[in-house]
Amino acid sequence: MRPTPHVVIHPSAPFRVAGGRLEVHQIPAARDNLVWLLVAPEAGEAAAVDGPDAAGTLAYCAAHELRLTTIFNTHTHHDHIGLNRDLARRGLLSSLRVVGPARVAGDVPGLTDPVDDGDGVVFAGVAGRVMLTEGHIDGHVSYVFDDLLLCGDALFGAGCGYLFDGPPATMHASLERLAALPGETRVCCAHEYTLDNLRFAWSVEPDNAALAERIRLARPLLAAGGSTIPSTIALERATNPFLRHGSPTLRRNVAAAFPGEPCDTPAQVFALTRALKDRKDYKALPDEALPR
Repeated sequence: MRPTPHVVIHPSAPFRVAGGRLEVHQIPAARDNLVWLLVAPEAGEAAAVDGPDAAGTLAYCAAHELRLTTIFNTHTHHDHIGLNRDLARRGLLSSLRVVGPARVAGDVPGLTDPVDDGDGVVFAGVAGRVMLTEGHIDGHVSYVFDDLLLCGDALFGAGCGYLFDGPPATMHASLERLAALPGETRVCCAHEYTLDNLRFAWSVEPDNAALAERIRLARPLLAAGGSTIPSTIALERATNPFLRHGSPTLRRNVAAAFPGEPCDTPAQVFALTRALKDRKDYKALPDEALPR
């Protein structure tokens, strides 16, 4: 059986962050995972962020003459620590620095640097910080390096992760903290789910002009095998339904889907918005109903 092709055929081009001190590369993996490679250009040192396996990351490093020294894990789902397990099978993990969530330290293969909310991290001389972003799964962390956010499965392009551990209030609080980052911050999440997320977003807020424009730009890009990631915090604030609890249209549509349920506070709006997406009613929205 042929392997299922990745949704991203043409990865996003590498870009510089942290005043040019780091270069960020996107490596598609499995079906829709996105591995992020942080590169110190002058030293040729690289750090990989999450991943289902190591094959693509190792091949990329070899092709670009990069030396993999560090792994950053955001959480412990198999398609994120699969990278660690594969490196261990190849006899390579023990020589690497592995940074990951301290609250689930026993579940992170090869962990050398357990970190928690507010901790500092350094890669190639560039200082970053750790944010606890639970809700998707317990222990989930995100990493911020100046104008770069590596957020795993917490915040997606126009979406957020399933609430496997939750509760909704915890995920809401995590997303609000991420949304408070500077608007120019690049959002590097771990999956290319944007088109599906945009379909849901349009179903609850069809009068959002910024959302309409995002959909118009995303559809041809994704159809051609490109990637919409990274996005920015500013774009997510403007178009991501899980950050749009202040929108009267979204609140009205979400409340109508759950008669009698409280939909007054931002946390309540978030909880019902997440529940509505999980119900998948929006899947019936035809392509013709989306902005062109």
